[in-house]
Amino acid sequence: MAKTYRPLDVPADVDVKVGPGSATLKGKLGSIQVPIPPGFNLKVEEKRLTVDVRAGIERAHVGTIRSHLRNAMTGVSSGFEKVLQVRGMGYRVQKTKNGIQIQCGYSHPVDIAAPQGITFEVNQVPNPDDTKQQMFQIAVSGIDRHSVGQVAAKIRAIKPPDPYLGKGIRYKEEFIKKKAGKRAVGAQA
Repeated sequence: MAKTYRPLDVPADVDVKVGPGSATLKGKLGSIQVPIPPGFNLKVEEKRLTVDVRAGIERAHVGTIRSHLRNAMTGVSSGFEKVLQVRGMGYRVQKTKNGIQIQCGYSHPVDIAAPQGITFEVNQVPNPDDTKQQMFQIAVSGIDRHSVGQVAAKIRAIKPPDPYLGKGIRYKEEFIKKKAGKRAVGAQA
């Protein structure tokens, strides 16, 4: 016996085609193919996507499939974006033909190639913490939420933020709690 879960509303600008083992979603920004494991049955009726499940499938799997489908709908209609900030004296970012190039205190610049479906936007903005230092923002955008997050995490891992000075690569809204240095600790004793 199949169990039906709450249907997903399909946006007006998204077209859903259900095939064996996958669902293809097309929108104004592109198309994504979402794999559907065995035991799931998808139906599209009147701009509503319904997920039917055979008995024996865990409820958690249903939620995961629905989330992947919802993320794909959002991706093809409006897209996803993660913004990173590069802070530090002499740290620079520039856009290249294949992606971006980051200079962040190493003896060599670090090149990041843009994977298929991912775009980079680089801007120089004023640093709110220190007016002498320049700060760059890198906007990573695309239609696949997983790919956007993975590329942003890869960029952040190049030079994670320093807890003493605050320099490095961080997400835009990320708060870094600064630690007291040796001088501050020695003055308290």
